[in-house]
Amino acid sequence: MSRRFDAVLFDFGGVFTASPFTAFEDAARELGAEPRRVLEIVFGPYDADTDHPWHRLERGEIPFADARADIMQLGARDGLSLDPLTILARMGLAGGTREPLVARTRALRIEGYRTALVTNNAREFRDAWRPVLPLAELFDAVVDSSEVGMRKPDPGIFHHARELVGGPPAERCVFLDDFAGNVAAAQRLGMAAILVGEDPSPAIAELDQLLAS
Repeated sequence: MSRRFDAVLFDFGGVFTASPFTAFEDAARELGAEPRRVLEIVFGPYDADTDHPWHRLERGEIPFADARADIMQLGARDGLSLDPLTILARMGLAGGTREPLVARTRALRIEGYRTALVTNNAREFRDAWRPVLPLAELFDAVVDSSEVGMRKPDPGIFHHARELVGGPPAERCVFLDDFAGNVAAAQRLGMAAILVGEDPSPAIAELDQLLAS
């Protein structure tokens, strides 16, 4: 039976777990800081790929200690005593994994779809996030930005993920992410892309509708 798509690509945080951005905003409020400005200082313009310390960290160019020091300097310029390590510690992996999405991903492989995880991450976080999911069971490939030297929304990381799952053309791939800028980046490449919210059920339903089309 012919079908429209061959592969489904997923982000990690905010898709299989609660959104780190939401958790970060809550932590910023607890520190008495304006969440949007704190997000800008710590993560930089997240819908772009720049030389911001966090972006360099996620590309594996600098260690977390250097990124932390640089971000604290950026905060100090705004009069903020801001330690990203403190906020990250408050975030954790709140809420555990989203089991309906885990189950749907497992079913996708049974149905014959190729799957990949495409995450912006840091080398120092690897031992914390990798055990959260049964990666070998759920995915044909795992693409960690800090290992490949590219991060979303760079088109290169999407092309790399496609190659690892057999090289289907972009228009035969679906991508799910919790950040609108990454969804838009995938769409610009020709992929079908789905924005995942705090409740993953609408995203799962949208995925099912796409795969049935």
